[in-house]
Amino acid sequence: MRNTSSIFFLKALLVFSILILLGNETIGQEYGKLRGFVTDSTSGEALAFGNVFIEDLNKGASTNERGLFLIQNIPADKDYELTISYVGYQTKKVTVHIIPDKITQVNVELSPLSIELQTIVKIGEKVIEKNTTDISIEKISVRQLDVLPKSVETDILRSVQYIPGVSSTGDISAKYYVRGGGSDENLILLNGVTLYNPYHSLGLFSAFDPEMINTVEFLKGAYSAQYGGRLSSVMNIISKDGNKHRFGFTGSGSSLTIKGLLEGPIPNGSFLVSGRKSYSTAVLNKFLKAGSVPIDFYDLSFKLNYSSKEIFENAKFSIFGFLSNDDVKYNDPLREEFKWDNKLFGFEWLQVYDVPLFSRLGISISRFEGEVVPNASSLKPQKNTVNDVNFSFDMNAVYDNKDELGAGLNFKFLEAKFFQKNRVGATTNLEKLAGNLSIYGKYKFLRYENFGADVGARFNITGLSKNGSGIIEPRVSLTYRIFSNFALKGAWGLYTQEVTALTDEDELISVFEPWIIIPDYIDPARTIQYDVGFDYDLFPGFSFSTEGFYKTTQNLPIINNKKYLSNDPDLIAGKAESYGLEFLFSYGINPLSITTSYTLSWAYKEADGWIYYPKYDTRNQVNFILEFNLGSGWVFGGLWNYSSGFPFTELIGYYDKFYLDDIHNTGLNSGEFDPFAILGDRNLGRLPDYHRLDLSLTKKMQILFTKLELSVSAINVYDRKNIYYFDRSTGDVVNMLPFFISGTIKLIL
Repeated sequence: MRNTSSIFFLKALLVFSILILLGNETIGQEYGKLRGFVTDSTSGEALAFGNVFIEDLNKGASTNERGLFLIQNIPADKDYELTISYVGYQTKKVTVHIIPDKITQVNVELSPLSIELQTIVKIGEKVIEKNTTDISIEKISVRQLDVLPKSVETDILRSVQYIPGVSSTGDISAKYYVRGGGSDENLILLNGVTLYNPYHSLGLFSAFDPEMINTVEFLKGAYSAQYGGRLSSVMNIISKDGNKHRFGFTGSGSSLTIKGLLEGPIPNGSFLVSGRKSYSTAVLNKFLKAGSVPIDFYDLSFKLNYSSKEIFENAKFSIFGFLSNDDVKYNDPLREEFKWDNKLFGFEWLQVYDVPLFSRLGISISRFEGEVVPNASSLKPQKNTVNDVNFSFDMNAVYDNKDELGAGLNFKFLEAKFFQKNRVGATTNLEKLAGNLSIYGKYKFLRYENFGADVGARFNITGLSKNGSGIIEPRVSLTYRIFSNFALKGAWGLYTQEVTALTDEDELISVFEPWIIIPDYIDPARTIQYDVGFDYDLFPGFSFSTEGFYKTTQNLPIINNKKYLSNDPDLIAGKAESYGLEFLFSYGINPLSITTSYTLSWAYKEADGWIYYPKYDTRNQVNFILEFNLGSGWVFGGLWNYSSGFPFTELIGYYDKFYLDDIHNTGLNSGEFDPFAILGDRNLGRLPDYHRLDLSLTKKMQILFTKLELSVSAINVYDRKNIYYFDRSTGDVVNMLPFFISGTIKLIL
């Protein structure tokens, strides 16, 4: 009975799709189509989310994440002038002739501006996006991130924390939380492949080198049916292909790492290899108060692309990989060791057909391994291994009336192993091998200029967990443009998740978060989310948007803090609820760009009948971002952020408690007395408000054939003493980042 409404929705969707398909009449000979790719003239890299506009028809399209655009229903046997624009590039105009009942293909290369971060207005953007169902979707390029002040270096995971609806727990972690959901509820993809541990340095920084990123699509709620497996958000990172025109090298350094990127052409394709290595831990003393931590890490990524008209026209084949490793190893046999390791490899075939049809075939392997080696310390051993083999196929067809039909299937073969022993000697040994087969279908109703709808569903034929089969996840997203500059938007969706990271919410820094498949005694976590909002373009360059959301979650896996025996369950089923309002103001006309956001939200969790605030719940959050182009290659950036106090559990007192080393051994010297903290109700206290100002100055210059970029950032300019936590053993206050200066240098050959 639990899926009755979902089955009804799926039947209605099938009937609706059939009726729509029957209604798609073929357009006569007097119309044609225009298709093409927009790329960087210097490297051949795809320019995602750019704009192609036909001014005579007041019609256009945005490029997708691969740089592809398609414009339908163009009156044929005529010449038209196209305007192609992209932030940081020279706007280009080209003339094309449209052939009746044919697809005319025009590939356009744009030249970078001399000042690459120059702010421009996207020509025709608001006209192009009239009926796009894009609520809660953020499209980010690395160019937008480079101007932000850097605590160490550009970091994609830290940067998304400034998006309304996204929060963190302070300066010390790159982990982010979306609309009241936990960090393990965020799906992070590299070229469509899941990465299970996207962090370096105990979670302080992202494992993604920004130099290898082309673009990022971030979906923070009620996303469409093509994605599944997580409750809160999706981040899809597309890596660069490599320079198709010439060989090049980019080298850069910061106070933490040195890195290099090599790229260049190969016959009918290109390659890219990027690597980063830590060399100093001195800057980590700003983040960690426990003295020097011997963190050593690296990451390595590569991509090889091939495309030939002799084999398949408009096809691209890619092989890519990503490896990262972290070690925390003290030269002391009495100290513990930590190890983390990612290995990701994938193959991708992208195909654009002669008819308006696009397909993607992906095969991948993603492996994560983490371990805590206690040595002679008081810690207990832990080890986690995840092996993920995935096959996916997606297709998207575009009809003459601009409607789109998308469908796909995904097969995931997942093995998760986890072993640990807690302080009272109870062991956890979880090992599971399972497969998930899911299919999805969606129809985008875009035939009317002022109305758009994305209606779809995802069906889990088989699940990773015992109760994960036969679940249908319906999704709906709507846009209605009442006026040319005002649009109403809404979305609704049901989402399930069958994997979880075992996170102890009482830990200030979650050093070790193992991934497991949800045990059979708990149903898959299930979230229903509602989104509603509007976009208002007040005048050219200035826009305002607001969104409201409401989320409820059932069967949320929560660590069982009452596990005393090995046969006690490791997890219990909890609940979660969150809701809030998000406001975003943005202004961008050269030379000034300003973005201001405000979020008002509430988040709750329930476990064992107790309702409490999760550690990342913050009532008010404000972000102010400024970019000013000073000219001659100089760019000034500023960032001020504020959040009301995070919850914490208050200390009431202490008593001496006897701990057994082994619950099965109660003889002499079988344990020891340790102070035991008596705590108040969970997370009922609130830390003082948090706020911080960061400033940056960047200079770009050309010296002969070499490009040089220097950047200096001032972090916490007015040295705000933001409290991180109260040390329960001493009563001392431990603060977050103090004022300090950081810098980066980049050399491009």
